[in-house]
Amino acid sequence: MTSFVSRLFPTATNMIRLDHTHVMSTFHQYKPGAPARVKKGLVNTICTALEIHAQLEEEIFYPEMRKVTEDERITQALEEHSEMKRLIGLLRAMEPEARDYDDTLSALMRDVMHHVADEETILLPAAEKLLADKLGDLGAQMTKRRLQLVGPRSGEIAVDMGRAASGNTAAIAMVGLAAAGLLVARRTGHLRWHHRAS
Repeated sequence: MTSFVSRLFPTATNMIRLDHTHVMSTFHQYKPGAPARVKKGLVNTICTALEIHAQLEEEIFYPEMRKVTEDERITQALEEHSEMKRLIGLLRAMEPEARDYDDTLSALMRDVMHHVADEETILLPAAEKLLADKLGDLGAQMTKRRLQLVGPRSGEIAVDMGRAASGNTAAIAMVGLAAAGLLVARRTGHLRWHHRAS
C-alpha cells in the first residue's frame, strides 16, 4: 500500500485506541434497570465490537509485534482475548432478564479495562517505537479487514445499534452515521453485498 493511501486511514495504534474508546463509551451507556431490548442492544454492540477488535489484533497487529519483540505481554493479551471470548459466548447465550446477565457484563468489562490499560500503557507505546514506519500501512490493512468483517454483519450491527439507541439522540445519530458509512463503503467498493438470485 502506498504511503499516501495509508495516511488516509488511522494508524494501527490509533485504531486500537478508537476501538477501546468506543467499547468503553458503550459500556458506560449500560444501565441494569434499562429495558431488556436496550440492554440486549448495548451488550450485542459491545460484544460485536470486541469480537472484531480482537480478530484485527490477532490477525494483523500482534503478528507484526511478534516480528520485532518477544514481549510476553502479547501472549498475555491473547489469553485475555480468550477469556473475553468466553464471557461474550455466555452473554450471547443469555437473555437480558437472566439473573447473571448484568454480572457477566461487569466481569467482561473488568477484563476489558485491564486489557485496555495494559495495551495503552505498554504495548501501543512499544509499537509506536518498534513499528513507527509501518503503523500507517498496518492501519490501512486493519481498516480493509474491518470492512470485510463488518460487511456480513451490517444488518445485525444496525439492529443492535437501533435497540441500544432507544430514545438516546446521540445514539440515534451514531446509527445514522454508521448506516451512511456502510453505504459509502459499499459504493466505493470497500464493502460488497452478496445478492441471492431470485
